[in-house]
Amino acid sequence: MMFLLSQSRLGLALLFSIVLTYSGLVQAAASFSVSPVRVNLSAKNKVTSLTVTNQGIEPTTVQLEALAWSQNEQGQDVFEPSKNILANPPVFTIAPNSSQVIRLGLRKPALGQSEESYRLFLQEVPPPPKEGFTGLSIALRLSIPVFVQPNEPIKTSLEWRLKSTNEGLKLLADNQSQGHIQVLSVLLIPEQQESFANQSLTNYLLPQQKREWLIKDKHLAVGTPVMLKAQTDRGELKAQLTVEE
Repeated sequence: MMFLLSQSRLGLALLFSIVLTYSGLVQAAASFSVSPVRVNLSAKNKVTSLTVTNQGIEPTTVQLEALAWSQNEQGQDVFEPSKNILANPPVFTIAPNSSQVIRLGLRKPALGQSEESYRLFLQEVPPPPKEGFTGLSIALRLSIPVFVQPNEPIKTSLEWRLKSTNEGLKLLADNQSQGHIQVLSVLLIPEQQESFANQSLTNYLLPQQKREWLIKDKHLAVGTPVMLKAQTDRGELKAQLTVEE
């Protein structure tokens, strides 16, 4: 039988954050999108462009910020100020049903053999509230990943383990390669077991990072062979696992 694990891609890897200012009513939020939804830069490709489209009925002002992106031991994203990615124009206003082209530039290429990771945040700058408005103001925030490739080609792979715990099965992934891997879904095929679904996968594993996912209340005997098939942005990855203690 099969175990299927998957995660919503959050609008093709866009991360949405909502800024709320408390009151009683809701002020209509801006609606804008960005394309493409992921950027790769390198020494040979130091500049690229993106298109931001205002799909709303009011003009919207957007502010750009590029931050260095890493992950801690718990798999949480960490963002720090960085001047290596230039975003221009840094602030702009888009009329309704119109678009703005923005340009990303790389100050310096990746110095080592590892890929470098950044995120470009697009933050709506809310307009002043209209006279007499006493409601809830919502601002839209989008984020897209920006990867800077080193000079040498990167070979990526994941090392997997599957452990039995009192709470359920624990799936572990170890990215010891020099580039990111985006895990889209994982299919586990054990021997003679019923299928089930889990929605707790994390999308990105940055270089030299580990992840683990608990599949609660699902158990397999230690020593059970399990075939793993992972769909990633690098293609399908396969591994033959054995449930460990």
